[in-house]
Amino acid sequence: MSTIALPIRVEPKVSFANERTFLSWLHFSVILGSLAIGLLNFGNKVGLISAAMFSLVVMGIMIYALYTYLWRATSIQYGSRGPYDDRLGPTLICIALLTAIVVNFVLRFLEDS
Repeated sequence: MSTIALPIRVEPKVSFANERTFLSWLHFSVILGSLAIGLLNFGNKVGLISAAMFSLVVMGIMIYALYTYLWRATSIQYGSRGPYDDRLGPTLICIALLTAIVVNFVLRFLEDS
């Protein structure tokens, strides 16, 4: 017995939700990048190290956001059933951001000693 393949209708709100999520990640990276620029311009040696770490995290977030957006857009375009979520990416971003913050605090406290 053969099955009939029916086309999957993807509603436009799914694509718009993907774009909103992408723009939200970029908004977060712009805010974090502004913090890095502030540390770079108004900081000392510890500020430069922290700015470099935050800048690396920001670039990682932007690359992750673009990769995830393109992956989801391709999956939506070809009618993949999903799931479209990613549990590993945000976890790694939080760990990288927490590491940058902890290093910043440790360097600040060691500088004052």
